Amino acid sequence: MKRLALPALACALLILPGGCAVVTVPYHAVKNVVNGSVWVVKKTYSVVAGTTKIIYQIGEYTYEVVKAPIDWALAHDEIQSIDGLPVKDAIRQGKVKASPYVVGGKRYVPMSASKAQSYQEEGLASWYGYESGKQTANGEVFNPNGLSAAHKYLPIPAFVKVTNLENSKSVIVRVNDRGPFPSVHNAKSGDRIIDLSAGAAKKLDFYGKGVARVRVEAIKTREE
Repeated sequence: MKRLALPALACALLILPGGCAVVTVPYHAVKNVVNGSVWVVKKTYSVVAGTTKIIYQIGEYTYEVVKAPIDWALAHDEIQSIDGLPVKDAIRQGKVKASPYVVGGKRYVPMSASKAQSYQEEGLASWYGYESGKQTANGEVFNPNGLSAAHKYLPIPAFVKVTNLENSKSVIVRVNDRGPFPSVHNAKSGDRIIDLSAGAAKKLDFYGKGVARVRVEAIKTREE
């Protein structure tokens, strides 16, 4: 797999409801990012404003994971139930990763972890970024400036490589949410295969356009 080379990002501070502050650290190149076909993930912990933050690094990419207060609204609030439970109950019980869920009366069944390892698909990507202060489908803080994504069928969380087929730019994102789903304003929006954070859309250079044709590929990871 081709090693990516992207410029470092500047630090940014995101102030969240309830006084939780999450600092986005710069991306730093890491040697030996790819071991064979397996991407090396470095995992560290930090405490910010009394909140434990998990930081994952894959080469130049940094992903911050902060558990959201359970009473926060969902970034994709179309989800009606998960694993037959009210959404918040499923999140509390950790029954989210590959559990079936319902949106608009339709039951979605995520793929198994083994099937997800070989997942690859081409189609339209969109982005979302106005939901700061909300939580993802697995109960994490949604950071619009981060590198995350929503997917209807991949187990969550998962890492995937997304390539903009219109300009060949690529980025690795952490899938931690569900979507995109059909909108009352645009039924075809449900045909899109992935919903990226605004930060990821900017890295792929389609933020201003709104949508782009992409290739999404699962990557194998190993924690160090």
